[in-house]
Amino acid sequence: MGHDHPNGSIFRGQALTSSLQPSHPQLAVSAAIFRDGKILLVRRARSPAKGFYSLPGGRVEFGETLHAALHREVGEETALKIEIVDLAAWREVVPGTSGGGHYLIMSFAARWTSGETVLNDELDDYKWLAPDALGELKVTGGLQEVILSARRLLGA
Repeated sequence: MGHDHPNGSIFRGQALTSSLQPSHPQLAVSAAIFRDGKILLVRRARSPAKGFYSLPGGRVEFGETLHAALHREVGEETALKIEIVDLAAWREVVPGTSGGGHYLIMSFAARWTSGETVLNDELDDYKWLAPDALGELKVTGGLQEVILSARRLLGA
């Protein structure tokens, strides 16, 4: 399991790069996207999860539904279109002794429907991998459990 990340986060994005953290929990979404039996993992190009592979996703904006936020974040980060199947898992990240944000991350099982992966500047690499072939990849905490749950939902 990838517990190398100091706060065990499977979320990263603009909210985490700010030195001024909100005083309340932030809601975020991520997508376990499957295509031809493989899952998409993306590597974060910015702190605090810089260099760790995770799922595409990010913060839910005020007035935005979870599904709308997920479609937007996946589109912004990867240029892919997806079909959201169901909630696969949720994870809470609370501030540690060194600070950091407080996040509730809703991770959804999804199927790729169209497009080819084009990364934005928040990411610097991607891989389509068999779910059981992560090997020694540096991944964010809780990622393997989310993938397992999504795989069950999709029958992948």
